[in-house]
Amino acid sequence: MATAIAHPDTSAKPAPSLPGRRYDNYFFMGMGLLMAATVFVGFAPSYYLAGVFRAPLPSTIVHVHGAVFTGWILFFIAQTSLVSTGRVDIHRKLGLFGFFWACLMVIVGVMAATDSLVRADRPGRDPLFFYIIPLSDMLVFAPLIYFAYRARRDPAAHKRLILVATIDLLIAAIARWPVAFVHRNAAHAGMVSCLFLVMLIAYDLWSTHKVHRATLWASALMIFVYAVRIPIGKTQAWHAFAGWVQSVAR
Repeated sequence: MATAIAHPDTSAKPAPSLPGRRYDNYFFMGMGLLMAATVFVGFAPSYYLAGVFRAPLPSTIVHVHGAVFTGWILFFIAQTSLVSTGRVDIHRKLGLFGFFWACLMVIVGVMAATDSLVRADRPGRDPLFFYIIPLSDMLVFAPLIYFAYRARRDPAAHKRLILVATIDLLIAAIARWPVAFVHRNAAHAGMVSCLFLVMLIAYDLWSTHKVHRATLWASALMIFVYAVRIPIGKTQAWHAFAGWVQSVAR
């Protein structure tokens, strides 16, 4: 199985046959459904169960952001479903569409983050500090999608890069869970999102007896950015930058 966003090269050297590899379809499909459930639980009160496009969201760009990011999760599930049911031909045809959708997500993600910075309408939260959270999410997502596109001829690497890129998007949903440990706490929500990485690493070890190199470096990038962004966000330099963006956007 590969969550491909472009036509793979069928001439590529086949991967070694390992018994656990036959469960790839089930694992990646299961991860897609688990991520969809994670997003639904987080955004159900304010978005999905509030009428979606009739939900009382603060601005149009937030509506667009919700629709585009929901579309990505559904696209991930659709692509894994197509492969698991043997419709690789359709999966490949939809690949380039997925790449452009991911590019759109980066643009919309930055716009929604800046809109939140300008509104600064949540009491008790420093909007200048918080701006680093969604921006750094895009900082992880964008290069992972780029390298996933480059690795489209290597399905094992490609689908892992796509999966980690999608895991990176979950922090906003997890931070909205009705659980005290993670609710409105970016650091704790980031820790919980890393459990998805643990599941991928565990699956690699079980299915191939080693951690795939794409899993290693993609997970390392995500964890590194999560570790440094909070200290950076508290610095005077970051506050000066976010304040400048806020004044220009206004």
